[in-house]
Amino acid sequence: MNADRFDIITQQYKRLRVGIVGDFCLDRYLEIDPTIQEVSIETGLPVYNVTNVRAQPGGAGTVLNNLVALGVGQIFPVGFAGDDGEGYELRWSMAEMPGVKLDYFIQTRSRQTFTYCKPLVIERGKPPRELNRLDKKNWSPTPPAIAEQLSANVLTVAGQVDAMILLGQEDQQETGVLTPRVLAALETVARQNARQLMLADSRRTLREYPPAVFKMNASELSVLTGVPVSATVPEMAKAALTLAQHNRKPVFVTLSERGLMGVSPEGQTEHLSALPVRGEIDIVGAGDAVSANLATALAVGASMREAIELANAAGSIVIHQLGTTGTASVEQLRQTLIQ
Repeated sequence: MNADRFDIITQQYKRLRVGIVGDFCLDRYLEIDPTIQEVSIETGLPVYNVTNVRAQPGGAGTVLNNLVALGVGQIFPVGFAGDDGEGYELRWSMAEMPGVKLDYFIQTRSRQTFTYCKPLVIERGKPPRELNRLDKKNWSPTPPAIAEQLSANVLTVAGQVDAMILLGQEDQQETGVLTPRVLAALETVARQNARQLMLADSRRTLREYPPAVFKMNASELSVLTGVPVSATVPEMAKAALTLAQHNRKPVFVTLSERGLMGVSPEGQTEHLSALPVRGEIDIVGAGDAVSANLATALAVGASMREAIELANAAGSIVIHQLGTTGTASVEQLRQTLIQ
């Protein structure tokens, strides 16, 4: 990609309106200083002394963070948080971001805020070391009234945006935002406006999702199609083609150190190898950066290969940001792609 084409694509991001439907959570980092040593009098166990706490949107919020970093004009989160302290932090952190509209984001006492609490040991001269994560999740089904309200919000937002990004982060079916009722509303959106970009990614499965641009990793492709994770890139492409033809939409597959691949319903295959590693890496958030960059690039008319170039670069930028769930800005992409 040359500089002129890069500018033509990225300068359009400021006019984009994007809806994000999915499981928003709070990423809370506890920075621990191991040089401050203490033993609890009550338990006799070592004490971890936290010297700094930082929080930011996670889950679908990581996609949101990346859209903000790209300068997307308006972003509409559709999801929920609990009426609790973590929910306040999550909503406040999103409200502070430019272009983010929270009109369709629900806060409710019937759910708790999905939270990843990440203790990090910070030692001078060493990369951050994450201890066992402390998660807070919803393990009961999302109440029908919340699912109904989310479905109505999906239909409203769909009429206001250029693209929709769907991200399922739930571990158990029907406990998050993308319940069968919400997926049915998205099916309606996809049927009524087939030309509107809809990109979907799910930690659990994309099997029940409406026809959309599917983005997944090699393991998720294996679950959907049966192709082995160890398959060659051409074998992966053949498996992805069956999904692309079924949905009549492109399929993108992240292949870790083997890079990123896209397959169109017509059989066009594009594959770029991962960019070289430049030291220590942390892969958290790379997939969400890929999703955000694929969606924005495709929404403004980039070709499949151009979208892959941008998304591949974004993933490389993010994995080199240690001890955080990172983002990739337009300027960082420019420095990575335009020599």
